[in-house]
Amino acid sequence: MAVAPLLTEEELDALRQFDTCMIANAIETFNVRLRNTGFSDAGIRCMFPDAPPMVGYAVTGRLRSGEPPIGGSSFHDRAGFWNSILEVPSPRILVLEDMDNPPGRGAFVGDMHAAILKALGCVGYLTNGAVRELPSVRAMGVQLFAGSVAVSHAYAHIFELGAVISVGGMEVRPRDLLHGDRHGVLTVPAAIAANVAAVADRLQRAEQKIIDFCRSRDFSVAKLRDVMKTLS
Repeated sequence: MAVAPLLTEEELDALRQFDTCMIANAIETFNVRLRNTGFSDAGIRCMFPDAPPMVGYAVTGRLRSGEPPIGGSSFHDRAGFWNSILEVPSPRILVLEDMDNPPGRGAFVGDMHAAILKALGCVGYLTNGAVRELPSVRAMGVQLFAGSVAVSHAYAHIFELGAVISVGGMEVRPRDLLHGDRHGVLTVPAAIAANVAAVADRLQRAEQKIIDFCRSRDFSVAKLRDVMKTLS
């Protein structure tokens, strides 16, 4: 199976011009997946809802924080993890499935790790677990999506880098293209990614036409039916 080419910076920026809801609408028109798949559920919260849409390629792995290491008191060496991040094209988004039950006992990403991620070309972090030190991370310009907020990092450690994972009911594969904002996060199928923004623009214009008509003095159910027909 041929691998879809990476998007250009211009194509990535085109996706950033639309909210995640409109991107979802555009993806639906291609009929490449079921409409109830490919996006995070309500358990995932956007920590900085006023930030612009986030777009990037997924760096995947799994996380545990509830249990201490067999030897010593903490997990230290993450050089292999950092190098693995650089193997994924930029812009990058770290996506970790928290395997603790319940997830979120400790927060891997706070201000220090956010700074490291940003230096490694990451624009955001997505997890069903926890995050912390929100004001500092927000000031860095790194977006966070998480299931909760925690006080401590506890015994946070990462394993199974490059795995196919599930976060918030959404399957995420290494290098999946992600789009996220205050509404949540979704995956953008590679085969159609370059064409999604153009469709989103068309749909947004059509929706605005309906909205403008509903606000006008000419509104009536009969006329609304006629306007809807012109958009089908």
